[in-house]
Amino acid sequence: MLSVLSRARKSLGQFAFSLVAMVGLAACVPTGGGQSGPRLDTSAPVPIALLVPAGSGAAQDELLARNLVNAARLAISDLSGAQIDLRVYNTAGAPDQAAAMAVKAVDEGAVLILGPLNGIEANAAGNAVAGRGINILSFSNNADIAGGNVYVLGTTYPNIASRLANYAVRNGAPRIAIVHDQDVAGNAGRAAMEAAISRAGGTVAGVFSYELSQNGIATAGPGIADRVRNSGANAVFLTATPVGALPLISQTLRDNGVTPDMQRYIGISRWDTPREVLSLPGVQGGWFTLPDQTRYPQFVQRYQAAYGSAPEPIAGLAYDGIAAVGALIRQGNANAFSASGLTQNAGFEGVSGIFRFRSDGTNERGLAVMQVQNGTAVVVDPAPRSFGGGGF
Repeated sequence: MLSVLSRARKSLGQFAFSLVAMVGLAACVPTGGGQSGPRLDTSAPVPIALLVPAGSGAAQDELLARNLVNAARLAISDLSGAQIDLRVYNTAGAPDQAAAMAVKAVDEGAVLILGPLNGIEANAAGNAVAGRGINILSFSNNADIAGGNVYVLGTTYPNIASRLANYAVRNGAPRIAIVHDQDVAGNAGRAAMEAAISRAGGTVAGVFSYELSQNGIATAGPGIADRVRNSGANAVFLTATPVGALPLISQTLRDNGVTPDMQRYIGISRWDTPREVLSLPGVQGGWFTLPDQTRYPQFVQRYQAAYGSAPEPIAGLAYDGIAAVGALIRQGNANAFSASGLTQNAGFEGVSGIFRFRSDGTNERGLAVMQVQNGTAVVVDPAPRSFGGGGF
């Protein structure tokens, strides 16, 4: 379907949207939690809870749960100088179950919780154990639920936007127009990019939006293209996702004169999944981000060799979470899982590159800037290897 869309607008009638949002709630952030953290005995196996979405009956939840467990166990097998007693709890992808499993895990001795998967679950789990001195490293990328005892491992919109805005301003694209979906994720992406462009010393050339539907794009697209062309923009930031509006909005803008050779396209989402997206005419020459491409491909190969299939992208977060836990245990500090331990400035290194937690529960990740060249994604600015490097 994507390849058909990439060739001609006559395929508009065949387009279907997936409305899975990257972010999606304004959460009640837990205010208690692990400022001091539980005291650890780092000479013995440290009990860590892993909350995964198994048990819902949905095939996708089961797949993701297996990936998270497999990646966590792979990471444990790679540790030296740290012992982890991993305990897996199923949340069924439900907030109430996530809260109950978080309480159960702490009652059974867990000193840190890795997971759960989505922001709503993480918020519920965080609130459930906020008074117990236990911190949570969620796989969510929703910055809105971060804070208190909840930290997010996923790559957030502000993190991506900052990396891309800084790169664009340094590389001849300081005037950036923003074209976004009229939904929660689109508005979050718009806000993140507006702030990032300002911090990077660039200029927001205009902000334009469309209703997230086939008809909405067909109706608004030509007018948005006119305004982008007249705005003086030399880049266009898109919040659209490959499984959402990206094929249609990029083709619509291109067909109405916003061409990649005049206005470079920049994406806040990954453009490499599914890989057919990289062949879209509208994204050629465009920029997006990926995890560190030095280590992640090696992780994919090792995971596939161990478990017989390639990992889902979310699996890398489970590995990174265990890598951070292992690094903290190796320090031999009884308060390693306190807020100060988790937010150490040097950060950690996992299969997705360097990352560190901030005091507000969000994170910074070292991201590679990719460019679409002839249907492939090529690294044009490697991920930084330390937090004093480029991109920060």
